[in-house]
Amino acid sequence: MLSYLVKRLTLSLVVVALVLLLLFSMLHMIPGNPAILALGTRASPEAIAEYTARMGLDEPVAMQFLIYVGNALQGDLGSDVFSGRPVTAIIAERIGFTMALIFTGMGWAVLLGVPLGCLAAVRQNSWIDRVTGIFSVGTIAIPSFLVSIWALLIFALQLRWLPAIGAGEPGEFGDQLGHLILPAFAIGLGWVGYLARMVRASMLEVLGEPYIRSARAYGLSPRKVTGYALQVAILPTITLIGMGFGGLISAAVFAEIIFARPGLGKMIFDAVSDRNFPLVQGGVLVATGFYILVVLISDLLIASLDPRVRQSL
Repeated sequence: MLSYLVKRLTLSLVVVALVLLLLFSMLHMIPGNPAILALGTRASPEAIAEYTARMGLDEPVAMQFLIYVGNALQGDLGSDVFSGRPVTAIIAERIGFTMALIFTGMGWAVLLGVPLGCLAAVRQNSWIDRVTGIFSVGTIAIPSFLVSIWALLIFALQLRWLPAIGAGEPGEFGDQLGHLILPAFAIGLGWVGYLARMVRASMLEVLGEPYIRSARAYGLSPRKVTGYALQVAILPTITLIGMGFGGLISAAVFAEIIFARPGLGKMIFDAVSDRNFPLVQGGVLVATGFYILVVLISDLLIASLDPRVRQSL
């Protein structure tokens, strides 16, 4: 297990380094002077020169990358172009809203999708299975941004059941929870279908294994047989959940824009619009690191449950 952990950590670090290199290269491939793009065409030559020196843009590109990596390893992601505040401080203020949205969206999707897929597999070819299949395909096919818009129009504006925009008053848990329901519903709905389909397919495969038939032959109750099958069938679902956080990060961007939540996705969107490159770099780097961390945790969890995975790498 220790050897598997070292290999996965090494692979994760390589991915982070490649993301850093790709992101840095893409930002420097944008046509034009970064100082003029950030400050505007009406900026004075003195302001452009001061910005260029402050951001280290007068250094060679390779040296700029090495300086940025060295600062990032020390927790310094640069400063905001307009306010001068550290990027890490701005991200720290925003990331909590995004994490709450992502974990709530995936949480309710898991709580509904896993039992739904398990029930569809146990009741194969029944009306429950057919309804689950239709529901799964329907939710997968609807984009999350479209669900966000319709949820906002129906439940917030027309029915007035839930608040429309914002993240709630600071310190007011009930108000913040009310503002979280609609965006979490919007980004998690599609993953209910994904998880239900995955669990159903895995359960049907496991229920056909010889040891499951032997368990039934020995007279084990259907509930115990289903529990044993689910312990094996849940392994691919754990991988899907880990990968799903990447999809939820992108879905959270649209949800935060539509519902005006002050999260990491909206921050990156606004920073791209304002050509605030340090904030874009820091936000994308943190989002990538979070995604890699979640995938790493899911891989380690699967490896701890299935010894065959530890031997495959």
